[in-house]
Amino acid sequence: MASPLIHPDRLFPADPAVRAVARRLYEQVADLPIVSPHGHTDPRWYAENKNFPDPARLFVVPDHYIFRMLYSQGIPLEQLGVPRRDGGETEQDGRKIWRLFASHYHLFRGTPTRSWLDHAFATLFDIEERLNAENADRLYDRIAERLETDACKPRALFQRFNIEAIATTESPLDELKWHQMIRDSGWNGRVVTAYRPDPVVDPDFEGFRDNLTRFGELTGEDTFSWTGYLEAHRKRRAFFKSYGATSTDHGHPSARTADLSLGEAEALFERVAGGQEVSAQDAELFRAQMLTEMARMSVDDGLVMQIHPGSVRNHNGGILARHGRDMGADIPSRTDYVHALKPLLDRFGNEKNLTIILFTLDETSYSRELAPLAGHYPVLRLGPAWWFFDAPEGMKRFRELTTETAGFYNTVGFNDDTRAFPSIPARHDVARRVDCAYLAELVTTHRLEEDEAHEVAHDLAYRLAKKAYRL
Repeated sequence: MASPLIHPDRLFPADPAVRAVARRLYEQVADLPIVSPHGHTDPRWYAENKNFPDPARLFVVPDHYIFRMLYSQGIPLEQLGVPRRDGGETEQDGRKIWRLFASHYHLFRGTPTRSWLDHAFATLFDIEERLNAENADRLYDRIAERLETDACKPRALFQRFNIEAIATTESPLDELKWHQMIRDSGWNGRVVTAYRPDPVVDPDFEGFRDNLTRFGELTGEDTFSWTGYLEAHRKRRAFFKSYGATSTDHGHPSARTADLSLGEAEALFERVAGGQEVSAQDAELFRAQMLTEMARMSVDDGLVMQIHPGSVRNHNGGILARHGRDMGADIPSRTDYVHALKPLLDRFGNEKNLTIILFTLDETSYSRELAPLAGHYPVLRLGPAWWFFDAPEGMKRFRELTTETAGFYNTVGFNDDTRAFPSIPARHDVARRVDCAYLAELVTTHRLEEDEAHEVAHDLAYRLAKKAYRL
């Protein structure tokens, strides 16, 4: 779509010869279906299929990509409508939130968030002018009017975006009632869940012991014994699979794994579940052991493992206390993979029916550690740059630093990791353009024939994610 907000050649190389190849490659993949195997959209949207309430609650309030930037410039999250844990007062007027957002739109210059927003404004709402304080009310009214139509309900947008499958992410303690509602409705959109066991595998997770109690109630197992605890995981994994899950998701502080003996594992579990204060060493060792246990279960039930370590989560203690988890204060840290993953790989690295997808926030590990590991171990695949690194430059660096050792086919295409529903097609469009630009450089420097580049572009945009996640 031609619009002043989204140039048709955006993200393509400036060199005319290379750009021409990139255009040809992109034309073949631009309209492929979207496979979104790792995301955080709310399954309630698809279950209830209600109109989004207003532009602010569609774009600003739920999306930490947006509100963390505004917070960094001194704007309290309460003024942006982000709920407080204590139920305290926050701004409820969507128009006021939108005006504040619009008056600070310049903060997003040059960021991937800006490109996603402009793409959504142009393609969904036919907006042709840059958002600012002067046009904030007028554009709010245009978007709000569109949001009241059936064409902008979640299921209609799902079809418009050409989403073939999307995975949400739920805790083992989630009863999956929204997924059940989707199933009962008879709607044919494919929305599946993913098993995210952090609340019951991380002793540092808030309410860990209470979570274990609830875990036992849901499964009928003694979750304060090692054998009962593991059996509870098996039952919940099977329950999630019954709702379409094909993957598990593990957000650990590090990539450390362990392979303890039965006696050692039982003793460790007694320490972390016993009600006493858990040492940092025991907490880390337990998380490490549980990655190996999850791999063992994946060998049995076929669920694909996703591991994305290296984030110091909830770094801002004040924000955690006032607003809760996942409020944009997750900060990357240096991460070791070679030594950390060895216990797990010694046990399961050569399994034929296990797939482990590795992500990173530490770009320095791409060529040094991740690509060589994935270029050798059959169980390993590399997830693309995401979160801080789902910028175009990060995506290009991912290809440059991993292709030489791991190739294209030890990666899994693109994962959008989105929370804001309207940004899904924009994110996939960015990934497809960046990959086509990279492939065009290989073609014009005579490292790849163009017919091969067309096939690779299709694989990166569609086939690899579908295959890796068994969708």
